[in-house]
Formats: sequence, structure tokens, C-alpha cells
Amino acid sequence: MNGAQALLKTLADAGIEVCFTNPGTSEMHFVAALDSEPRMRAVLALFEGVATGAADGYARMADKPAATLLHLGCGLGNGLANLHNARKGKVPVVNIVGDHATYHTQYDAQLQSDIETVARNVSPGFVRTAQSTAALCQDAADAIAAARGLPGQVATLVLPADVSWGEGGQPCPPPAPPAPTAASDEAVQAIAQAIRSGEKTIVLLGGHALREGALRSAARIAAHSGVQLLAEVFPTRMERGAGLPAVERVAYLAELAGVQLAGARHLVLVDAKSPVSFFAYPGKASDLVPAGCTVHTLCSPAQDAAASLDKLAAALGASATQPPLAPAQRPGRPRGPLTAPKVCKAVGHLLPENAILIDEAITSGLMLGVMTAGCPRHDLITLTGGAIGQGLPNAVGAAIACPDRPVIALIGDGTAMYTLQALWSMARENLHVVSVIFNNASYSVLNVELERVGAEQAGPKAKSQLDLKGPVLNFAQLAQGMGVHAVRASTAEDFCQALEYALAHPGPHLIEALVPESLAGPKRKVLPWLLRALPSLPPQVARALKRKIAP
Repeated sequence: MNGAQALLKTLADAGIEVCFTNPGTSEMHFVAALDSEPRMRAVLALFEGVATGAADGYARMADKPAATLLHLGCGLGNGLANLHNARKGKVPVVNIVGDHATYHTQYDAQLQSDIETVARNVSPGFVRTAQSTAALCQDAADAIAAARGLPGQVATLVLPADVSWGEGGQPCPPPAPPAPTAASDEAVQAIAQAIRSGEKTIVLLGGHALREGALRSAARIAAHSGVQLLAEVFPTRMERGAGLPAVERVAYLAELAGVQLAGARHLVLVDAKSPVSFFAYPGKASDLVPAGCTVHTLCSPAQDAAASLDKLAAALGASATQPPLAPAQRPGRPRGPLTAPKVCKAVGHLLPENAILIDEAITSGLMLGVMTAGCPRHDLITLTGGAIGQGLPNAVGAAIACPDRPVIALIGDGTAMYTLQALWSMARENLHVVSVIFNNASYSVLNVELERVGAEQAGPKAKSQLDLKGPVLNFAQLAQGMGVHAVRASTAEDFCQALEYALAHPGPHLIEALVPESLAGPKRKVLPWLLRALPSLPPQVARALKRKIAP
């Protein structure tokens, strides 16, 4: 075997079955070796950000890493945003980046760059350049072990061309999977004592604590002891729907999150990070933990969230408590001119059993959570790192990981243009993905932020940077040009008909929803004022306003 062939066998032996690729000259021996390993599926992406985002979406649903194949430092740079999202979501990815031959680097050729420095932004825990064909597969086994560790991470292996083509490659056996432990007895008893105090306690769930087993244990604790459950603002993967405990997510807007957290004396973290504001704002706190609130950690992302919550439930005597579960209910079929809330209502009305729902709708998806809470059980994937352009690539990976499950991706028009090439990969692989693009011809969320940050009065030049009206994009035509069946909808009736058709027919579909901005005009003007007023309002009024703005 040459190095590339041995590397592919090492990956496949470890259970890595998919490689999302965007190769160049330095990766040609790896590409040629793909035919030597029948267990490895190779999926071509037309942009590196699609390859990395697809690997992220695949791992979220498969619970194991995929590989990527990227071309030198420039290709890695093109894929960084979605590797950033994977890093923030603690998602396992084995990131393979081709490099010049080891003896060629001294000439500083046009594509020469410091790949390791670029990679450390998204792979702080593992970056290694293979130095020889003989050692390559051990390097790969170490990368796999790092990616599959707890918490999961992006592990980057730099593969010089001569290491890839060199003879004498020796596959390495796969590393043993990690065995996470539950929370310590000391942590469980300390948190149980805090809960028994009767002071307001919030349990914040993240990561694997948002899977069914952990959710049920957390709901038992809440029902037995009166604690409040919240989920992190952007979950990596959240299991939800009828028959599962319903958990409210922390709001994106810091002022609304403050309403949810107000009055807490204890905040218990379960595979979650203590909440902070997404951005800094003049005169506002970055740390969202209320004054006087003690933060406790039940379990870190390196521990077993479900087992830890089981231990806490047992310590509180809550193991046999029957928790309230989300009832089966759907919103009615929407009618009339199409709006973003009506799109969310239509999705809730028609969402099929066992779907995968990907939310990168930004402002247009504000009603999605409440409209789908009682739908048949489904998984929700969100924008963990805040780097837009994740949703369409995630849909590619999720559909490959779960070919028997429908995938519905709700995407804003601005973010869709970051990684629109994902549609081509959907068509090439014949994936059953329904992409819903909210076309409001605006970077709506940035218009909201312009008001919130207290920027000087915006003139026409500033405002032109935040709208997409000149020219208005036609996503249906763009999708058709990449082989995806696509339609435009401007009424709720047309949208429902299009969604029913797309769900009933295998393969990729795109529905372009022509909608007005959800937060525009007077709503946008009054929102910053309302947010500033929340801390001074009576708690019940503040909570009612929060539900009205972002239920």
C-alpha cells in the first residue's frame, strides 16, 4: 500500500464511512486511493465550506465522525466557518488537509502557507502534520481518537503529498471508543442540597443532555423538585416533539435571556456553558448569570449527561416521578398572503414523523419552536457557532447519515448565499432534503442589531449594506440551475401545496418563500426600546413580552 491507501483503510477500520471532499493536486493520490476502499463513500462539494458543514451535520446525526478532504491552507481557510461551528458544537470531525510534498515547501510556491496555524483556530486540541508514510496511519489513529474523545472535536491531520504517495503504508487498528463517567458523588450531593433549599434553581441543558434519556431524567427532577429547565440557545442536536419533555431554549437576545434567568439563585450546568451575551453591547453586561446566583456544574461535556442526571434524580428521590410530556398537537393549516410565521405554521402542520429539522432561519424562524413543539418526534439542529452558512451543508450531511429520514432545512436568504453550492451536492447524491429559503430581500437580523448597538443614525450608504433588494435574488432559478426541483410561493396555500409535494417525492426540493421581514418598520424601531425597558417591568409583564417577541 501507499500512504493514501493505508490511511483510507485506517479510517474505514475505525468506522469512518464518509469523506466530504474538495480536492486539488496535492490530494490526487488520496483521491485515486478511494477506489481501493469500498467501505468509504466519497461526496464531492463545490466549496470547502459545504464539505466541512456536511461533515458537521453528518456527525451530529450519526454520532460518529466523518472525514473531510481539503486542498492546502487556502482550502482549509475556505472551510473554516463551518469547522468553527463544529468546534463550538463539540462535533467530531477528522479534517484531512493536503499539503505540498515535504521537500517542496522550501521553495515557497504560490499555494504554500502555514496550515497548522490556520488549523489551530478550529482544532485547538489536535493539529499534526504527518512526517512520513510509515508514521502516517498512527497519526491518523491519534486524530480519530482525538475527534471521538469527550467532548468531540475537530482533529486536523495535514497530509503532505509525498507522504500520501510514498510506498510502505501500514494501517493502524482503530482506537478504543471513550467510556464517559457520570458526575461525582460530591457534585450530585452539593447540587441536590441546593435544590432542596427551595431557592429558585434553573437547570441548563446542553450537548448530550438534550437527547431523550437525559431529557426524561431532567424532567423528572423538574416535576419532583420544582426546578426550571432551559436548553442552551443553539443546541447541537435536540430531540423534541410529542411524547418528549418540552424544554424552552435560552433566548438569543440577551435582554430576553435575562427575563428567563431572572431571580435564579442557583444555575446548574449539564453539558452546557454558563450563558453569556452573543455580542457586547454598550452599557450592558456580557455575563447573563443574575447577580447573587451560584453556578454549579453537574457534569462537563467530557462526562455522561444522562447518567449524571439519573444520579441526581435518585439523590432527590425523583427517579419514579412521571414528568409532563409535550402533547401531540399541530397548528392549523395557514391561509392567505405568505409571511414567515405562516411558513413556520405550515411546517408544524405538515412535519412528518422522525424528521430532521435544521434551523438557520435567523429572524424568520422566531415562531418555529412554538409551531413544532407538539409535532411528531424530530431532531432539531441549530447554528452552534453563529457563523452563518451552516444550514444547507448540515442538511447534506444529515441526509447522508440518516437516509431513511426526511430533512427540512429552513434558511434565511442572506445565509443561503454563503453555501448555496450545497444544493448541487444534494442533487448529485439524490438526497431527500427540502430546503425552505425565506426570501425577504434583507439581512434582517443585522438591521435589528443596527438599532440595538446604539450606532449613529444610519444613512443610505449604511442601509444599503444590509438589504438584498438590488437585485432581488431568485432562489428557485438558482436551484434549478443546480438540478434541484424548486418553486416559489407567495401565498400560504401555495407553500403548503409545495411542501406536501416535496415531502411526498424523494430527492432534493427547494421552496422559495417570498415573505416580508418579520421585524421591520415600527416593530424594528420599538424593539430596542422594549428590550431596554424589560429589567424595570414587573416580572409577569416582562415574561409576557418575551413570549410575544420570541416564544
